[in-house]
Amino acid sequence: MKLVIRNGRLIDPARNLDRTADVLVEDGRITGIGDLGDVDAEVLDATGLLVAPGFFDIHVHLREPGTEEAETIRTGGEAAAAGGFTAVAAMPNTKPPIDSASTVQFVVTEAARHSPARVFPIGAITLGQKGETLAEIGEMVEAGIVGISDDGKPVMDARLFRRALEYSRLFDLPVIQHCEDTNLSSGGVMHEGAVSTRLGLKGIPSASEDAIVARDLILTETTSARYHVAHLSTAGAVEMVREAKARGMAVTAEVTPHHFTLTEDAVDRYDTNAKMKPPLRSQQDVDACIAGINDGTIDAIATDHAPHHANLKMLEFDRAPFGITGLESAIGLAMTRLDLSPGRLVALFSTNPQSIMRVTPWGLFEGSVADLTLIDTEREWTFKVDESRSKSRNSPFDGWKLRGRAVVTIVGGKVVYENR
Repeated sequence: MKLVIRNGRLIDPARNLDRTADVLVEDGRITGIGDLGDVDAEVLDATGLLVAPGFFDIHVHLREPGTEEAETIRTGGEAAAAGGFTAVAAMPNTKPPIDSASTVQFVVTEAARHSPARVFPIGAITLGQKGETLAEIGEMVEAGIVGISDDGKPVMDARLFRRALEYSRLFDLPVIQHCEDTNLSSGGVMHEGAVSTRLGLKGIPSASEDAIVARDLILTETTSARYHVAHLSTAGAVEMVREAKARGMAVTAEVTPHHFTLTEDAVDRYDTNAKMKPPLRSQQDVDACIAGINDGTIDAIATDHAPHHANLKMLEFDRAPFGITGLESAIGLAMTRLDLSPGRLVALFSTNPQSIMRVTPWGLFEGSVADLTLIDTEREWTFKVDESRSKSRNSPFDGWKLRGRAVVTIVGGKVVYENR
């Protein structure tokens, strides 16, 4: 099969590419870039669109195996494609957790069979995510993991986390930490501050995140490992990551759209769709996250897509689970709320995530697998949660008017989503 993408603005910051040109795709790979003239192929007119290396969300929860009523690998993959993501990295807090080669192989197999987007599994750091014993990391690497994390739970044992950092160096894996001191956050359901006091809800202090980031950076410097801060949310953590990078440490960080868009005020009416972990923070924290995006402290935007069945999100605020969906609103929120150049947008959503996860790179070059995201930067649209491809509807952004969205998603040379 041949496909020629005509007259798009090609953006690939990893290759210093920003030009208007055609892209020829044959048998799932890019075979030509430039003014291609007449080509006997299917034509996709990309006039006025950005053409970028396929976007990669490095932090999603697909819920399969174990909680398929909330999401499956298929529906999560469909939501990813509809959001402009050609690939996602799946966190291991499933039931059972992804802590063995067999569960990794299950995810890989199911994704190949059912997901329109590529799925890269992340393995658990500890068996059962219990924080007691290291999982069989080497076997999971052979089965296909791209990183290790106990996301949803921090590794509280400093000695065990140091061992994980040391062991990860054998495989050049990023160690991804959910930064939360559970002794400080125990029982908390939202950010600790004036709003939590007024609502009578127990708070989670910023110090809970800051304490683990500080500890982990000390251990990372000791071990010279690769450390990645998941869903960073506090001004203190942003500053610590900034200083660590200035010292030349192999530290990366991601921020979610909800943490650079919403504050603790969104919880004001006890809306469980504003309940996530880390919680929505103060305006000062939001401003710090945006500053970190702008100055390069933050390497990636990731959604932390965390679907939950409606029955659970309808519980009282104290009892409802943490987490929101995010795959289909992320690009629109970033383009609406952030002042990003096209190159910086693509770096945050595509080329940097690829580098963090050390996957075989794709991009706008001959020989690359043809994974592409086409974006209409001027498209004005309204996010409607009832139209989501996800099985779940737990988003605080329903009804938001956004500018900019992915209109075509191509995986392996095949158009898997189109909304033009």
